[in-house]
Amino acid sequence: MRSPRPVLAWLPVRLPAWLRPDGRPRDLVADAAVVFAGAYLTWWTVTAPGSVVRWHGGASLALMLVPALALAFRRRAPMTVAWLTAGLAALYWLTEMAAPGTLLRVHADHSLSAAVWWPPTAPLAAYAAMAFPREGGRPVWVRGLPVAALLVPIGCLDDVLPDAAMRRFAAAETGTVNALVFRSVAVVLGAALLGMYAAARRRVVQGLTERAERAERERHLLAERARAEERARLAAEMHDVVAHRVTLMVLQAGALRVRAPDERTRAAAEELRGAGCQALDELRDVIGLLRRGPGAPPAAAHGPLPDLSALVAESASVGVPVELAEHGEPPSTSPAVGRTAYRVVQEALTNARKHAPGAAVRVDVRYRTDGVTLTVRNTAPSGEPDADLAASGSGTGLAGLRERVELIGGTFEAGPDQEGFRVEASLPAYLPVGAP
Repeated sequence: MRSPRPVLAWLPVRLPAWLRPDGRPRDLVADAAVVFAGAYLTWWTVTAPGSVVRWHGGASLALMLVPALALAFRRRAPMTVAWLTAGLAALYWLTEMAAPGTLLRVHADHSLSAAVWWPPTAPLAAYAAMAFPREGGRPVWVRGLPVAALLVPIGCLDDVLPDAAMRRFAAAETGTVNALVFRSVAVVLGAALLGMYAAARRRVVQGLTERAERAERERHLLAERARAEERARLAAEMHDVVAHRVTLMVLQAGALRVRAPDERTRAAAEELRGAGCQALDELRDVIGLLRRGPGAPPAAAHGPLPDLSALVAESASVGVPVELAEHGEPPSTSPAVGRTAYRVVQEALTNARKHAPGAAVRVDVRYRTDGVTLTVRNTAPSGEPDADLAASGSGTGLAGLRERVELIGGTFEAGPDQEGFRVEASLPAYLPVGAP
């Protein structure tokens, strides 16, 4: 499943790292909810009937919305958000100390509505400062500095906002300045403590996740070691049994070629010896690959890919029209890669002759600097295939090709293509092959 595209990723201008959002949907929803809550509290504090904040044509609302909108970056820049909120509280406090009544309605002649807490975004900023430590971590006391700076103007509200400006409502004790100060300090400290808890919980969860990932990596390494040991055991058995038997067959075919009384027998013995030598070469490559595994460094290249024109000519000689198209410069490859490429084309052409009589075949060979891609396509057959010919063979040719290609680190696909059939293999140029 593809991860969702981060917000603002479509912008042509690359934003700084501290301005880019995290991108996880749950975090984005939470950030949007926090920004909305901060903006709503700010709007309600400024526009409510009997507000303690002077309107000033909407300038006060615009000024107090700055820290509320800054909460959108509380994960990327929590200290900046907290210092911005503390700066707003300090601005109101210092301004009122220097010129009372400039920003707050301290000389009201009627009852004013008590704010929920002051400033409205104070607890949200305090939570962000303590809950989202940066990587590499500032100590707690450093992250607590903007919270402490925020508490100073809150605790000094009684210096700029006298009780006479906030008369009691219905004999309740919630409309006094002292009640506002206590409420604000309690909410800000509670939010900071909650942020510390959230940060500690996140560290614990991250530690447990890392421990689980470490255990998974160790399990994977143990499985890889077990597979390597099994490959080594299989390689030893193949070397001791199969290679030994094939070597004896090659030697016996060589002896038969020397002692045969007629030319036909000598030619057959030579063909058998050559096939045995080729089988030994491929067997040595497979044994080396099993011993070293697919993650070993690549071996040195030995030469170009084999010439495929002989296979094309062979198919043409039996009445199968084959077109060979080569693209690019052939790279130097390991011998096992070349033999695998030859075997893929050979098997595909054989299947076309058996199952698609009269079909046109095209072989596309695309050379890359790091390997080769082979594609063999045939059109729909123009006649019925011979039942005896189609039934010959083990029926596992394509499955064997897939295993062989994947063993050397390539990819293999085979299946219907438009009105015919397609076999495609992508092979690397090099593969790890150990010494025989």
